[in-house]
Amino acid sequence: MSVNHEIKSQLARLLATEDLVVEHKKVDTACFNVHTRVLTLPLWERASSGLYDMLVGHEVGHALFTPDEDWLEEHKIPPQFVNITEDARIEKLMKRKYAGLAKTFYSGYKELHEDDFFSIADEDVSTMNLADRANLYFKVGNFIPLDFNVEEKEIIDLIADAETFSDSLVAAKELYNYCKKEKESQEDQESQGDSESPANEIKETPDSSSEQEEDSDNPQPQQTTEIGDTPGDQVSQSFIQQEEPKVRTAGNLEDKIRELTNNDGRENVYVQIPQVNLDTVIAKNFDVHKEIDASFKFQQDNHSEKKLFENVDQQFKKFKISAQKEVNYLVKEFECRKAADSYARASTARTGVLDTARLHSYKFTEDLFKKVTIIPDGKNHGLVFVLDWSGSMQYVLSDTCKQLFNLIWFCKKTSIPFEVYAFTNEWRRGEYDYETGKLGAADRTPHYENKEGLLQVEEGFSLLNLLTSKVSQNVLEHQILNIWRLASCFEHVYTCGYTHPSRLCLSGTPLNEALISLHQILPKFQKENNLQKVQCIVLTDGEASHIPYHVEIKRASDKETYMGVNHVHPERTFLRDRKLGTTYRFGYGYHEFSDVFLRNLKDKFPSINFIGIRVLAARDAHRFINLYHSLSDKNYVKIQNDWKKLKSFTITNSGYDAYFGISSSALSEESEFEVAEDATKAQIKSAFVKSLKTKKLNKKVLGEFVCLIA
Repeated sequence: MSVNHEIKSQLARLLATEDLVVEHKKVDTACFNVHTRVLTLPLWERASSGLYDMLVGHEVGHALFTPDEDWLEEHKIPPQFVNITEDARIEKLMKRKYAGLAKTFYSGYKELHEDDFFSIADEDVSTMNLADRANLYFKVGNFIPLDFNVEEKEIIDLIADAETFSDSLVAAKELYNYCKKEKESQEDQESQGDSESPANEIKETPDSSSEQEEDSDNPQPQQTTEIGDTPGDQVSQSFIQQEEPKVRTAGNLEDKIRELTNNDGRENVYVQIPQVNLDTVIAKNFDVHKEIDASFKFQQDNHSEKKLFENVDQQFKKFKISAQKEVNYLVKEFECRKAADSYARASTARTGVLDTARLHSYKFTEDLFKKVTIIPDGKNHGLVFVLDWSGSMQYVLSDTCKQLFNLIWFCKKTSIPFEVYAFTNEWRRGEYDYETGKLGAADRTPHYENKEGLLQVEEGFSLLNLLTSKVSQNVLEHQILNIWRLASCFEHVYTCGYTHPSRLCLSGTPLNEALISLHQILPKFQKENNLQKVQCIVLTDGEASHIPYHVEIKRASDKETYMGVNHVHPERTFLRDRKLGTTYRFGYGYHEFSDVFLRNLKDKFPSINFIGIRVLAARDAHRFINLYHSLSDKNYVKIQNDWKKLKSFTITNSGYDAYFGISSSALSEESEFEVAEDATKAQIKSAFVKSLKTKKLNKKVLGEFVCLIA
């Protein structure tokens, strides 16, 4: 039977009424660390769902009610006897705390009894000692007849009435003393039947006695016996080491429960997100554009034509003018929604001052006081953009940047603070000196301290702070033009006439590393700008590959270990957030892997919206939709129709709050209605329809975006 460990972990946390860290590992028995609040459960995959719930409830009972005390020093009681009394106490308290749990324990123990987990099918229960019968009484007493004499009944009542751990220890001591006294009585009866038994004598061999005589001048320590005497002790024939009474049913139950565990295959692994150093991760905005400006200036100065960027700059000016309509539409929609929200939150209060204009109606109404409308302050908004700077973005980066620039200009007009980061693996490879022509050394400063169980963020990973609201309007426009030039260079690499700086070339897709870095970036951004509502927008064209985790590896040649990495196993690897007390199972697909990080971010920052914008070629749309919606899904047809009609769709069941799919070809189309002077009616109609479709696409996407951020 396949067990959903995440659901069982959630059950344990709910029962414990705290965010316990629950781990399912290849261990024989469950244990709970009261200091770290980690509950480790075996892989009981051969247990039924009801029995699994009962076992989880039992272990949570220990987590809730068994204190962290070293009682063995003060109370000389074998642990098996304390386990009997403490199990009875914590299960009683769990049933009292959760009334519905009584049925779970009843059905669970019924299953254990029917499957003979206590190994009593061929036993005469009445001949067992009191500890075994007490253990059976409090676990499966509903299913087998058990009798107790008057003295035994007093001990059973003592166990049943235990409310505290101290009470449990007192009951365990009484139970142990009774069983020990009972065992001694039985042994006395047996010894009387065989009075000549030399069981208590210590025999000496002739060799040993002769050796003692020869070494009498230099006496040696006495040999130890099997009953545990220490060297040098004089063993008296009157000393008898009594064997402690045992609880066979407890041992049998423990052995049987071990058989429920699945110890085949790989063990569950719990990994954590490292806390990265933003000083090493983020390439500062000033440094990024200093590199771009130096590269473009070097190329311009060494080019035969002084108008190297004239054509691409003219295209930017044309786009900026055409984009103003979309930006103004965004601003209008945003202000309307803000006004509607303010109106909805407005309240009317009486001032206590008479309204003289209403005094004439004093016979008909008591509402004669002036009123004032109170409108609470609106929420402070902020946006963080994460841009894909990978090689696959080469031919869609210009179109993606058009969407980005629209949103940046919208933020600037509405005075919303923003930051734009691009993830890359190329920035830290070394700075190029354009005066000397030398390449500097690569920066390999680690982003964090490597520890076992942490996910790996490679040293070459960086986030380029491409744009920021902290700079002036003129500087921002210059930086946007720089990004426009770079995007155009990548798209028209053979015809643009210039090239990009080496440290800003397109790279791999460290999307997951960027999502990990957001754990530090988002709260810092929110705090610095005193924001109440933050939106995080990720603009990408594909998924990122899995990232490994750190693990200590022992060298075969010696006992030393070194820090290596291991790959994530989708079924047996869980992301664990210790602060939230939550775990997330990694999936097989690349998109499922990133969704885990997004789900964790949403749980950690519930006030932040995470929006994905996916730029798609026509051939990729069907595959992308199938990642989240199967053919049998009722939403599949609707999404396909939206794609055919509008060349866009919205997915709501991913890790993002909303994931927009937008056609790259539709984005590249101009929305302006332009035709030649000698155009025919058919050409005019075609240009008009094309313009309407593009405007409709832009308004749909931008409208849904405003709904999320307003």
